[in-house]
Amino acid sequence: MRISIVIPCHNEEKSIAKCIDSCLAQTRKADQILVINDGSTDNSRKILETYKKDIEVLTIPVATGNKSRAQEKGLSYVTGDIFIATDGDTLLDKNFVKRIEEDFKDPKVIAVGGYVKSLRYNWLTACRALDYTVGQNIDKLAQDYVNYMLVIPGAAGAFRTNIFKKLGFDHDTLTEDLDFTYKLHKLGHKIKYDREAICYTQDPADFSSYVNQMRRWFGGGWQCFMKHASVPSRPGMALELSLIYGEGLVFSLLIFLLPFINIFFALTLLFSNLVIVLALAIFAGAKEKRWDFLLILPQYLFLKYVNAWIYLEQFTKEVVLKRKNMAWFHPDRVRI
Repeated sequence: MRISIVIPCHNEEKSIAKCIDSCLAQTRKADQILVINDGSTDNSRKILETYKKDIEVLTIPVATGNKSRAQEKGLSYVTGDIFIATDGDTLLDKNFVKRIEEDFKDPKVIAVGGYVKSLRYNWLTACRALDYTVGQNIDKLAQDYVNYMLVIPGAAGAFRTNIFKKLGFDHDTLTEDLDFTYKLHKLGHKIKYDREAICYTQDPADFSSYVNQMRRWFGGGWQCFMKHASVPSRPGMALELSLIYGEGLVFSLLIFLLPFINIFFALTLLFSNLVIVLALAIFAGAKEKRWDFLLILPQYLFLKYVNAWIYLEQFTKEVVLKRKNMAWFHPDRVRI
């Protein structure tokens, strides 16, 4: 089994070296490491040149402006039977390739979604790490149980190359990983969730970048929902999507409308949410040995309101007004 690692890179001078180092340090060596330099204007090109003996570099002179377009251009250069898709701001655990190799020994597996951890930086990244821990140890396990993983993470996904080349990207949504996962489910093949295939990614470290990323995620989520999921194809999908999108709308509306309807109910909802968040923070803290999760509960609750507002905003734009946004946001990086 030949395994390739594909890394899109656009102005990743602060992180690309560490990303490549993590790929080179695998216990099961990758057969190919392909970096797609997508029109970088910083020092990324110079950094990549220092690795020319160990990696392959595809240079795109003018930036495509979209991660999926850069990946698509690199597909014809992929030599592996399996390829791992990750990001230039991400570090792979040393056993990542080894885990992927074991997963694909099952011929029924068409793709694998790994486990994403957030690199530590500040309270914003701690809140994201808390979300990741809860989501991947509760929500994704439930999705795996009903055989409908909602999304293969863009930073920790692996695919059979021939299938990926056959399907390709459509470039008509903001969340290429979610869009492609929907397409894979339509084939009816097995998508595996592997909690031992771990990567460490860099999340937005300032509030403006956080808001922009959430707008892309929620906007792209509604775009994919309208494109693929208007008529669920099987019970597991119907259950999951109704819980995610239906519950998301109801909760987001309630936390803003209840104070105007009944202040007692509003305070009850706030207190109930606080208790639930505290329980989840204790669970996540024990799971990741990160008790700093308990220190960021006020900020985490604040972000719950921010997320709810953005969720409603993107629902209004994408579904109600049908003002499709395709502007790709590239977050500011901090040095790993």
